Amino acid sequence: TIILKERTREASAIQDVLVKVDPGSKSTGLAVVRKDEKNLHHALAFICLNHRGSKIRDALTSRRQLRRGRRSRNLRYRAPRFLNRKKPKGWLAPSLQHRVDAVMSWMNRLTRLVPVAGFVQELVKFDTQLMQNAAISGVEYQQGELAGYELKEYLLEKFDRKCVYCGKSGVVLNVEHIIPKARGGSNRVSNLAIACTQCNQKKGAMPIEDFLKKKPALLAQIRKQLKTPLRDATAVNATRWALYRNLQATGCTVEVGSGALTKFNRHAFSVPKEHWLDALCAGRIDGVADWENLRPLQAYCIGRGSHKRTRTDKYGFPLCYFSRYKRPNDFGTGDYVRVKVTRGRNTGIWIGRATLTDGKLSVETKAGRVKATFLNSKCLFKSDGYKYQYL
Repeated sequence: TIILKERTREASAIQDVLVKVDPGSKSTGLAVVRKDEKNLHHALAFICLNHRGSKIRDALTSRRQLRRGRRSRNLRYRAPRFLNRKKPKGWLAPSLQHRVDAVMSWMNRLTRLVPVAGFVQELVKFDTQLMQNAAISGVEYQQGELAGYELKEYLLEKFDRKCVYCGKSGVVLNVEHIIPKARGGSNRVSNLAIACTQCNQKKGAMPIEDFLKKKPALLAQIRKQLKTPLRDATAVNATRWALYRNLQATGCTVEVGSGALTKFNRHAFSVPKEHWLDALCAGRIDGVADWENLRPLQAYCIGRGSHKRTRTDKYGFPLCYFSRYKRPNDFGTGDYVRVKVTRGRNTGIWIGRATLTDGKLSVETKAGRVKATFLNSKCLFKSDGYKYQYL
């Protein structure tokens, strides 16, 4: 980053930019854009933020199981502790709160680096009201192209963008009525699935029981999946609203749009499906530009290490104790370093992420892991809990 120390913001002509967000369960897309007078959004930078919510959930599950085991073994008559507590308003599970905190952390970073005028967020993935009841408001909203996008995008997400009958992906997928309309089937979401053109035409008006007579396991799986709500979408919707409130608290303007509108924009401007490109197409826009040659920065949330002070055996007894100091020679795992290798097949200068094992330094590069010495190494910036990579 080049910082012009002699200039002031008041004495400079600044072109404000927007930060656009496409929140997701596993990864969130961020796009920094410049908007011109024609409402054309010019891409300046892309970031794909990969969350570790699943790791947090697994760690909490393991901790809960261990605690319940201890209570059942040793404290079976003790009064429950959790019945006299209640969660505050707006509380989210730690695995969900992590997503909100990670995105807001990057929003604060970008706000410090560029003159951010506002945010654009994909607020709701699916308009469930519109899918169940078309009589909400406006003829275009009821019968226009956007309503079909809402419903089909929900079904594609629910069935993992695969045909429910043959499992094909990467082909044209159609909305399939489980109970055919010719036999009284409705357009409710609970009666809809996704099927390829071949399977859709082959099934026709047949009952699903006759069509899958020789595949009872698949029939049972489809019936179970029809009743299963999209839990990930529900969880992500909860984090979206929390993120929306946090963005509003910054004082900047916040524009919102639906996931169906994002998909409509992608198709209209011939933009491929990626998280960061979804962020670029979020909201009401009249076009996008300068995105083809931009490489997105992949940021992986990996945390800052472990708080464990000991390693245990399978019975829980300590095997060894860890050192309190984790940075020998002021280097630590996760730092980005430049090392100079003077001998061997890896001779040269390498830049990458450092890892420390048993006090020895090595660097992760595109060519693999390179061993180095502290004497010929220089720390470029210290670990901040993320692992970075350009696509």
